[in-house]
Amino acid sequence: MAFSRITKHPQQLCKTISPINPNSVSIRNLSTDPEDFTGTINYFISIFTKQPFCPDSPELKSLAPMLNPRVVEYVLNSFKSWRIAYSFFNWASNQYGYKHNIYTYNAMASILSHARENAPLRALSSAILNSRCSMTPGALGFFIRCLGSVGLADEANVLFDQVKMMGLCMPNSYSYNCLLEAISRSKCRSTSVILVETRLQEMRNQGWEFDKYTLTPVLQVYCNAGKFNEALGVFNKICDRGWVDEHILSILVLCFSKCSEVDKAFELIEKMEDQNVRLNEKTFCILIHGFVKLSRVDKALQLFDKMQKYGFTPDLALFDVLIGGLCKSNELEKALSLYAQMKLFKILPDVGIFTKLISSFSEEGELTYVLDKIHEDMDLEGLTMLCNSCLNSLVNSGLIDKAHCLLQGMMGKAYGDNVELHKLFQDKKVFAPNTASFAIVIKALVPAGKLDLALSLFQDMAQIGCSRNLVIYNNLIDGLCKSDRLEESYEILREMKESGIEPTQFTHNAMFGCLCRRGDASGALDLVKKMRIHGHEPWIKHYTFLVRKMCKNGKATQACKFLADMVQEGFLPDIIAYSASLSGLIEIQEVDQALKLFRDICARGHCPDVVAYNILISGLFKTQRITEAHTIFEEMVMKGLVPSVVTYNLLIDGWCKSGCIDEALHCLSRMSANEREPNVITYTTLIGGLCNAGRPDDAVMLWTEMRRRGCTPNRVAFMAFIHGLCQCGRPNAALVHLREMEDNEMEPDSFIYVALVSAFLADVKLPLAFEVLKEMVDKGKFPDLLDKNYIIVRDAILKLSKDARTSSSVRSLISNGSIPSITL
Repeated sequence: MAFSRITKHPQQLCKTISPINPNSVSIRNLSTDPEDFTGTINYFISIFTKQPFCPDSPELKSLAPMLNPRVVEYVLNSFKSWRIAYSFFNWASNQYGYKHNIYTYNAMASILSHARENAPLRALSSAILNSRCSMTPGALGFFIRCLGSVGLADEANVLFDQVKMMGLCMPNSYSYNCLLEAISRSKCRSTSVILVETRLQEMRNQGWEFDKYTLTPVLQVYCNAGKFNEALGVFNKICDRGWVDEHILSILVLCFSKCSEVDKAFELIEKMEDQNVRLNEKTFCILIHGFVKLSRVDKALQLFDKMQKYGFTPDLALFDVLIGGLCKSNELEKALSLYAQMKLFKILPDVGIFTKLISSFSEEGELTYVLDKIHEDMDLEGLTMLCNSCLNSLVNSGLIDKAHCLLQGMMGKAYGDNVELHKLFQDKKVFAPNTASFAIVIKALVPAGKLDLALSLFQDMAQIGCSRNLVIYNNLIDGLCKSDRLEESYEILREMKESGIEPTQFTHNAMFGCLCRRGDASGALDLVKKMRIHGHEPWIKHYTFLVRKMCKNGKATQACKFLADMVQEGFLPDIIAYSASLSGLIEIQEVDQALKLFRDICARGHCPDVVAYNILISGLFKTQRITEAHTIFEEMVMKGLVPSVVTYNLLIDGWCKSGCIDEALHCLSRMSANEREPNVITYTTLIGGLCNAGRPDDAVMLWTEMRRRGCTPNRVAFMAFIHGLCQCGRPNAALVHLREMEDNEMEPDSFIYVALVSAFLADVKLPLAFEVLKEMVDKGKFPDLLDKNYIIVRDAILKLSKDARTSSSVRSLISNGSIPSITL
């Protein structure tokens, strides 16, 4: 052992040493006899525990010559703080003429490992090597175990190899066993297996015999790594030599449990029982929890019985996990039986156990049965809590009506022809409801649309003298407002104030939301004034909904006035609501008013977002105010906002419709420069614009680029490209893309067929024009009389009927009734 030469335990030694005041003792009076160093130890302890501590104090300098490893070892073990011990250790390291030995290093390592201070322990490991401190195999093993206890397996391996290489120690089997134990504590499981097997081979090569303390960490490593066959092989070797104890058994059993091998674990436990090897209490508890987690409550219960047989007393936590597992597996009778066992051990069940039991019996008859079984163990308050758990269980199971009946029974009111409730309440048992009871049921009734039942319970509370809380008031007001029963919610609000409960922000916003949904701007503004007095903020979603509703009804101007009135009341509306009003103004073509509102928003300190800018840019382009739209865009960029893909698409669409195709293409380049990936809308708009500008070759190139960049064309893109090619007199290419579109199971609109027919007629390819016409007829895409394309198709039929190549086919279609007859 590293400390074999210490005759007294450090703590016992400290008790024999009385503290010395360093100011009252002269250095000269301290003995220099190596056998009489009590005073020296005491003096060091007093100086280093004195606050404030000064490392350069004259007393320490005078005391330094008395340092020796034995003194340092005793002093280190006397400190209660690892920091003070480490400070003393480092101070001693720097004193002239003093050098630590392996026993002082081990003393410091023990202190640091118990404090789990890994960083200084690593430094200590390096310091040993730097000092070239010689050591015995036992002392090396002790330091290795300190490293392993805090998971520093890598450091332990490095130190072990370096000590051998530097000739500081020749490890023996004990040293190797300590190293194997350190490796078994490593978190890196795959590396641990390799290291363990390497070290075992080294031991064989050096002729060391394997003992129980060699094989135990090897078993742990294989178990941690999930190598069952190897673990069983090691375990069998341990069994053959009669070394199995409860610790070794626990390692393998817990491994089986973690890997869901419950049956194997249980078989092993029973096998070891025959050899008088039993699990300890801690392992029993871990296994029971693990088996329940794996839904093997059957085996968990068998372990529970064994545990009691061995004289271990189960605690509340074990009953809790077992009852929970039984309830989960629907073994409710067994759960109740286990609950009865708790009484034998005089263990009082907590609310958690009651809740598990109640939650499992979802049927009303079962619930009343459970209540009847366990109510006698509880006082009045406990019974009420129990009933509340029952109410929660019914509500969570969707049995809201039955929860309502139970609450009625608790109040002593009629509960209909419910036989089970009659049994429960017939002997006048007291299940007095409290505020929480009503809150549970009312909270469930309101969203279920049973608002009148909830209001009836609300009135019952007043009759039985049960206080109402904020949650109940808010639930009722919210339910009434969502049902558009605003007037009744005002009545509840009045009662709420009379009871001394102040409305919250939620209360007011429930009512504010109802007014906004009604489109009642005046009423909403009146409520905003009251909210301001209470310091409550109107919710964005409500007034944004109101603004959008007003704009949708063509009342954008009134919506703007509502927002302005909110500002007057001290509430600056969110930019989302302002964006809705901007969109509404543009919809009614009030672009100048939208611009004015936009400038007012900026002046009030709002920073409009990209969405607001997009709305304005779109409106300006729609009214052909192209220069202003571009100015707004540049302003947005100057303010540090990053244009979105939608922004660029709006600009491209605006430039294309204005005939400024080069500006639109410049926007595409700008998108790439700003790392904005063009989407199918971008390409579709540009391709259509290029075709309209008579640049079909550029349109074809852009179509190819779109597909090369992984942007798959959709139905709209195909139709825009086909129509554009037809406009540019390229019906053959357009027909190729129509076939590709059909291959992709996309159905074109009738105007595509009309465009192709017209383009082939213009190209004097009447047979092809007829083929497209016939396909349009066959697919039911022929335009009706009110369609603007009807006249174009009629004129095409007239041309085809006059041509010798197609006239007979046209007459055939007319005679079949496929197309209307044409009067020349």
